[in-house]
Amino acid sequence: MVASRIDGVSVRGIVGCVPDGRETVADLARRFGEEAARKVAAATGIEERRIVAPGQCTSDLAEAATRRLLDGLGWEPDSIDLLVLVTQTHDQTLPGTASLLHRRLGLRKGAAVLDITHGCSGFVYGLWVAGGMLKPAGRRALLLVGDTTSRLIDPEDRAVAPLFGDGAAAVALELDDRAEPIAFDLGSDGAGAPYLAADGGAMRHPDRPPRLFMDGTQVFAFTLREVPASVRAALDGAGWTTDMVDHLVLHQANAQMIRHLGQKLGVAADRTVVALRDVGNTSSASIPLALAASLADSLTAGPRRLLLSGFGVGWSWGSAALVAGPLAVCETVVLPGRKYPAESAAPASPAA
Repeated sequence: MVASRIDGVSVRGIVGCVPDGRETVADLARRFGEEAARKVAAATGIEERRIVAPGQCTSDLAEAATRRLLDGLGWEPDSIDLLVLVTQTHDQTLPGTASLLHRRLGLRKGAAVLDITHGCSGFVYGLWVAGGMLKPAGRRALLLVGDTTSRLIDPEDRAVAPLFGDGAAAVALELDDRAEPIAFDLGSDGAGAPYLAADGGAMRHPDRPPRLFMDGTQVFAFTLREVPASVRAALDGAGWTTDMVDHLVLHQANAQMIRHLGQKLGVAADRTVVALRDVGNTSSASIPLALAASLADSLTAGPRRLLLSGFGVGWSWGSAALVAGPLAVCETVVLPGRKYPAESAAPASPAA
């Protein structure tokens, strides 16, 4: 495990973005039958998922979130010194999606940009990377996270089709000498790579499109094995007890799993955020989307102690304990279901 602390960095705002397209339990019932669809919803807590329209990409969601974030903060694009983007569903093979967003957002020439390919733990990893890079890079950073996992789903695959939705989020970071340290715990175990994967559409399998595969039993076992220790390590790194935590926000993969982990960690149910009913599992964006959807009033009102943990594909896990708030902006926007101009869509996307 990697344990570390980052000093002098504050979160200033969070904006999530989801597409307006959606697939509901009723839609799934038409494919899998009413009883099967209802069982999945009861087991996972997911009633509907947000789905991008043809021609929309991860960058479109991230751009919409970022524009609202900058507007809410009153930050000019040329004041951004660093952009870190975390996604598993890049717009195209190259250049990186961060470079595309640098241009579309009008960031200043010379600002540093970086793509990170990561999934369920990606928000915490991104926070660690962006926070650590900010002081050498300048004063302000944008951390963008998001995935359009629906592009990887076989609609007839009952193991994944009812679970994964699309979404993105933008988080503003700024140097602040008064900020409390952010404590991290990070880790990985590549032995888990085969159990949550999309192996098509790459050099090994150029003859077939990428399709997501998940062994849910292995995912659940990994989560219970690794996550509680990681969360406790971040808690210890911050010098907190569980009673000091205002909100526990875990990767929003499964409502039962979230509640079980909250109980195992000794965090009361009313302080454990469950916010996946209307969006599904949004991979790297699930934690900031949950913050924006469930804690906007709390985070804009004053400082809150947050205990965060993302975990999954890889295997990988990352936990963070931080104080955030009062935020200048914390909300969710909706991306209309329309095709963006050609330069904003992914040339390599089979749906473009």
